[in-house]
Parts: sequence; C-alpha cells; structure tokens
Amino acid sequence: MTFTPPSGFTTRPTLEGTFGMAASTHATATAVAQAVLERGGNAFDAAVAGGFVLHIVEPHLNGPGGDLVGIFQSADATEPTVLMGQGPAPAGATIAHFTAEGLDLVPGAGGLAAAVPGAVDAWLVLLRDHGTWELGDVLSFAIGYARDGHPLLPAAATTIARVADLFRESWPTSAAQWMPGGEIPAAGSLVRNPAYAAVLERLAAAGDGAVDRRERIDAARREWKTGLVAQAASAFLAQPHRHSSGSDHAGVIAPADFAAFDAGYEPAVIADFRGYVVAKAGAWTQGPALLEALRILDGFEGEALDPATARGAHTIIEALKLALADRDAYFGDARDAGGLVDALLSEEYVASRRAEIGERASREWRPGALQGRLPFSPPLRRDGGLAAAAAGAGEPTVAKSGVTRGDTCHIDVVDRWGNIVAVTPSGGWLQSSPTVPELGFCLGTRLQMTWLDEASPSALRPGTRPRTTLTPTLVLRDGAAVMACGTPGGDQQEQWQLPMLVRMLAGGYTPQQAIDAAALHTTAVVDSFWPRTWTPAGVVAEDRLGADVIDELTARGHDVTVSGPWSLGRLSAVGIDRSRGVLWAAANPRGMQGYAAGR
Repeated sequence: MTFTPPSGFTTRPTLEGTFGMAASTHATATAVAQAVLERGGNAFDAAVAGGFVLHIVEPHLNGPGGDLVGIFQSADATEPTVLMGQGPAPAGATIAHFTAEGLDLVPGAGGLAAAVPGAVDAWLVLLRDHGTWELGDVLSFAIGYARDGHPLLPAAATTIARVADLFRESWPTSAAQWMPGGEIPAAGSLVRNPAYAAVLERLAAAGDGAVDRRERIDAARREWKTGLVAQAASAFLAQPHRHSSGSDHAGVIAPADFAAFDAGYEPAVIADFRGYVVAKAGAWTQGPALLEALRILDGFEGEALDPATARGAHTIIEALKLALADRDAYFGDARDAGGLVDALLSEEYVASRRAEIGERASREWRPGALQGRLPFSPPLRRDGGLAAAAAGAGEPTVAKSGVTRGDTCHIDVVDRWGNIVAVTPSGGWLQSSPTVPELGFCLGTRLQMTWLDEASPSALRPGTRPRTTLTPTLVLRDGAAVMACGTPGGDQQEQWQLPMLVRMLAGGYTPQQAIDAAALHTTAVVDSFWPRTWTPAGVVAEDRLGADVIDELTARGHDVTVSGPWSLGRLSAVGIDRSRGVLWAAANPRGMQGYAAGR
C-alpha cells in the first residue's frame, strides 16, 4: 500500500551520499558534525561535537544546564540502545517543600524547578564509550564559538526581547550575559560567552596526565559533577529569585545532587509496524505513546491511514489522543515501567483502544483501563487557545515570565561504517532561570513536568526522573538500523513524527517528502509544561492540508485552528538505504531551522 501525495505536491530531493550524513536544527551544528566526519571521526564524535555547539548557537532551545534523550545503534550492535541524559529531582525537591512554598504546580521558570542537569554528562558518556576523538578536539568547536562569538539567531533575539523586563528587574546576571550594556541584542549580532568557554576548557584540561582516553573523559565528568559547576550553580540558586509563579523562591539543588547522578544507557522499547521495528526510550519519556499509536494505526488500511485525507487525519488524531491520555495517566519513572509498556502494546489492549475510534472527534480525556493499574486523572485546565498559538515552528514560544512551551533542538548523524544516532537535547534555556555568572549558563526547569500529587506516576519525588517530552526515534528493518529521526516541539514531538513515519513506512513517501508534507497535531492533550492546560477536541493544521480536509475535520467535531502553510514541526532524519549502499539525510524547511549535510 502506498499513498499518493496531493496534487501539486513538490519537495526537495533527499540528500544522499556514502561518506556520512548529519541533520540538525542549526546550520552550524550540522556543519560541525559534518566536519568531524570529514576529518575521520565517527557518528558519535560528530553528534557530541554538534551537541556542544548547539549550546552556543541555540541557547534559547537548549543549554548545558539541561537534559537530553538519545537513541543509537553502533555498526557492530544487533539492537538499539537509549542514551539516558535526564537528571532526577534533587534530594530537597519534595512535594511538601513546594506546597509549603505556596505552590500548587511546579513553576515553569526559576531555579526551584531545576532537575539535576544531565546533558553534559550524557554527551561525555557517549563520547567515552562510542566515540574515537579526544575530548579537547571535540569541544574545540564549541569553545571557539563561545569565546569568539556567534551570530545571534532571530528567534533567540526575540526570546531575549520577550523576557527583557524579567532580566532587568529580577535576573540581573541574565541581563549581564544576554543584554550587554542593557540593550536587547539585534539578530545577527555576535554574542560571546567567555564564562562557558572557560567551563569547557576546564573539562578538557581535567584529564591532563591521565594515561588513556577513557580516564581523561571520566576526569572531565568528575570535574562537571563535583567542581565549579556543581558548587557555583548550587550556591547561586540558593538565593531567592523570581519564578514564573510571580513569587520568589530559593532553589533546592545541592552539590551532592550533581555528584550522585550518572548518565548512562537503557534498552530501547520497540513495536512492529508494517514490517519495520520502531524503537524508543521507555515510559520516563513519552516514547511508548508513539509506539502505542502506531500499533493502533496498524489495524487500518488505505485512506483511513493517509494523513492527507480527512479520514486518515481524523484517525491519526484520535489515535494520538488515546495514546497521549495513556501517557498522562500511566507514564513515569517507575520500577515496573517495562511491564507497563508490555501491557500498553499488547494485542488485546491495542485492539480495545482501536475500537474506541469512531467517526466523530472525541471531546473527552480517555485513558484506557489497564489491569491492576489505577489511571491518574490530572486536572483538566482549559487552555483558551494558548497551546494552538504557541504550537508552531515560529519559536520562541516564551512568555514574559520566562515560561517556555516545548522549545528544543535535535541532531541526527549516520556514518560510512553504519553507526547511527539521534539525540534530542533541551532544557537549560537562557530564559529558564537566572544565569549563574561564573558559568555563563542557567539550569533547566524539567521538574515542571512533575505533579505535586502523590497519586501521579510522574509525581515530584527526590531521586526520580521527571517524565520528559524528549523522544528521538530509531527505525530498524531485519534487525539493522535504517533511520534515525526526531524533532523539537514538546508535546508535539511524537505528533509530528507519527505522520512522517506513517507516510514513509506505510505510504511510500521519501524521507524529504514525508518531512515536507502538510503537518497537523492535537491540542487535546494535558500539556507537559506549566500551566498544564488541555483543549478538548483541539487540532492545529497547516493550511496546506487543504480546505476540503480541514472542513471535513471540522464537520467530524474537531476544533481546528489553521496555521500557516509551513509552520508545524522541525523534523530531521538520517538513514541507510542498505539495498543501494547509500546514506541519506533530510531536514525541515520550516522557519529555516533545519539543515542536512553530507557526501
């Protein structure tokens, strides 16, 4: 079965080569990854070098104080592996403490919402175990851009302008870093960060005198977790400062929290779809929701599966609503998460969920009934259109209080040896919390994805990871990895990846065609970000989906918000066409924020 692209549909060709391919949300990070490949590095060297550069060139979308989720398969491996870079709640981050502070939700901006930073340690672990380059060589690109400057993206300049009053009035250290001289920097102006450059140089120098590469990288990890970063961040955030709640609070993160965390690896969870195996991270992410949606859709054929038709778009939206309701009812950092995923993907359960999809849009929040598990019912706060307005690729989606709705970045790399990796780094946005002056960056706010309710599987608990939205994807055929992909977008990450995967794996689209095709998603989901809102029956669709399709969705009961023609999603992907021995890459044209390179 294949789908026919709509009449007049055109697309750029998918980039192909045999040496190495990289795709990311920024041209510079893509170019750095490709430069590493050209100079003999493998996909992991390239991804790590590009990842550290993303801290510099997209500081409004990720930072060293944030987190990441990756998924990869090395050339000699027989199964995929998850790179776990999500730090847990600090020891002092208890529900009792937050409620004593007068809070009923974890704030969306401010140091009290900081999980232990996980991104830097995860990048270093990946480089140590699967890369080939020395740390100093990998970090040299980011150090150069931080010390010498890099042109500020228009979206980053807009972000700074949006939070300028917060910086001036409440976060003076952030104003000093991002508004030198008190002025909002113009797009394209050179922005330097010598403090962060010095942090990276400390990491590179930490292993001087060590006898081998692994020990040198582990020395850098110790420096990160016990040295200047841990000490300075903890001391600085212990001072009360303004949060998105409008009130002042001190952070609770401590040096011991940094020292106790280790990034590492986990097995992927998988599901079959149309002869392929799709691999994701576990239920501490939203990854299994994509797998559940694919399993639901696997029972449909033809037009009922084609996102370019009203019936197909309706079916996909309804499947997503069911899977994401299960996410919010059941997902979290639980010991029995493996049993949860098995239950969610079982044929009996998937069939029962499939049967719930009718001809009209559901206006209810409908988690399924899993034997032996009581679904958590989060408060359903009406959105009032905020999610629809903030859902596109036209970042930043940032309030004046610093609250950020799902801004992220992404990088994929495949090399000539067959190593392939996708990583979605996020958090630690420049607007997350006050800049730590000795470090040049701030900590993230991932704890806003936890609930101050012990009944929730994603309740705020010390030492427990918040259920993150970060969710890259790996696709395998006959046991071999053939594609890595992902997108920024918070709660939309799975929603934008799902139609792409359906179009490619079931519909016969090329990767670039699938990325370029008209996108849509639902806002009938409990938002993972503060203030945790929900819009029953809400759908956002690019107008390129077509008036007839949009009108029929409306007739089926969906509340459709029509966005611009190229506004939703920032998908990128790389892969291996093993039948031809060719590598490929494809990237998103929306907002001029996606780039692919290779040869």
